[in-house]
Amino acid sequence: MRVEIWSDIACPWCYVGKARFEKALASFPHREQVEVVHRSFELDPGRAKGDIQPVITMLTRKYGMSQAQAEAGEDNLGAQAAAEGLPYRTRGRDHGGTFDMHRLLHHAREHGRQVELLDLLYRANFAEERSVFDDDERLVELAGAAGLDTDAVRDVLADPGAYADEVRADEREAAELGANGVPFFVLDRKYGISGAQPAEVFTQALTRAWGERPPLEMVDDGAQACGPDGCAVPQQ
Repeated sequence: MRVEIWSDIACPWCYVGKARFEKALASFPHREQVEVVHRSFELDPGRAKGDIQPVITMLTRKYGMSQAQAEAGEDNLGAQAAAEGLPYRTRGRDHGGTFDMHRLLHHAREHGRQVELLDLLYRANFAEERSVFDDDERLVELAGAAGLDTDAVRDVLADPGAYADEVRADEREAAELGANGVPFFVLDRKYGISGAQPAEVFTQALTRAWGERPPLEMVDDGAQACGPDGCAVPQQ
C-alpha cells in the first residue's frame, strides 16, 4: 500500500501531522508493506527568496489577526507539538519561501535520504534559533547532516531549474486531487485525509484502505514454475 503526503516545511500542522501519522503507522500490523512518499506543496508559491518576515507579522498581515491572536495561535501549536514529543519555538521564528527546500527534498529522494532531510528541516524551522530561510549554507549544512553530498547540494541550490519540474508536478497533482491545504494524505489513491488528524483517525484509515485492497488476480497460462517441493522436469 502507498501513502502519499503533501506538506510544506513552513506548515506547523504538517510538522505535527507527520508525527501523528507515524505514531499510527508504527502500530499498524502491515507497516512494513506500506510505502510512504512525501510530496511538495508550497503555502506561498512564488514568494521571493529574500521575502522573509517574522511568523507573528506574517499571521497578522495574511490572516488579519491581532498580535494577541497570532501569539495565542502559536502557543496552541506549541502545546499540540509538545503533546507529540516535538520541540516548538512559539516566539522568534521567521517565515519565507520553501521552493528551494522542496527542490532539495526531491534531490534527497533520489539518494534515499528524503525522510532524513525532511525531519531535519522541520526541526530546524520549528525548534531551532537559526533561520532556514536566509542562508543557503544552512540548507547545505542540514542536507549534509541528512547524509547528502554537500557539493551536490550546492549545485542544486545554484541552479534554480534543478528539480523545479518535480516540485511543480507534485503541486499540480495536489490541485487535481482537490487539495487546497496541507498536510494532505492520500492512501492508495482511494482515500484522502486532510489536516493533522489524531493518530486514531490515521489508524482507522490505514486499516480500512488495507482491508479494501483488491485481491491479486492470477492469469494461468500453464507455464512451469518452481515450488517448495522443487522444479518439475518436463518429460521427453
